[in-house]
Amino acid sequence: MLFGNKSSAVDWLVAGLGNPGQKYQNTRHNMGFLTVDLLAEQKGVKLNKVKFKSAYNIVGFAGCKCLVMKPQTYMNLSGEAVREAAQFYKIPAERVLVIYDDVSLPVGKLRVRSSGSAGGHNGIKNIIAHLGTQDFPRIKIGTGAPAGGGEEMVDWVIGVPSQAERKVLVESFERAILAAECVIEHGCQKAMNDFN
Repeated sequence: MLFGNKSSAVDWLVAGLGNPGQKYQNTRHNMGFLTVDLLAEQKGVKLNKVKFKSAYNIVGFAGCKCLVMKPQTYMNLSGEAVREAAQFYKIPAERVLVIYDDVSLPVGKLRVRSSGSAGGHNGIKNIIAHLGTQDFPRIKIGTGAPAGGGEEMVDWVIGVPSQAERKVLVESFERAILAAECVIEHGCQKAMNDFN
């Protein structure tokens, strides 16, 4: 484990992945950002503090104090922000919950995992590199994939979902928040049973 399990002012770190800036705001690659924005809105909090290369705030969630963050490093360097915050608050990797988009899942489908490889996701690859482990919980939100795959994949992930997809995705953000609550309160196994 990278960090000791000392008591800290924060119990969990919840990182929603995405890319900063207007250009990427509602794109498929920003499912993590959109989910944690909704979580913060539900709790009446703004993710408007700036530190750890991220926009964040401390949110009372699932009976814990959670640092809810949106790394502002761009997706491929998400691990820099996550590591800085985890190190500062001495949060062990198993209490770093990451929410992000997954092209291998159908639109709106959730997949909760307690650990695993990056599966080709550059944000997760970078977090694994910076935490020094792949043993951290994550919630993937399906965005589907383009029919052709390959070169079109970049355009797909930074593309904006259709109106029909958006309706499904908004519901999946709400389910992802419930899944996150379940992971924190009851552990990954129960969340996997209930939400996968």
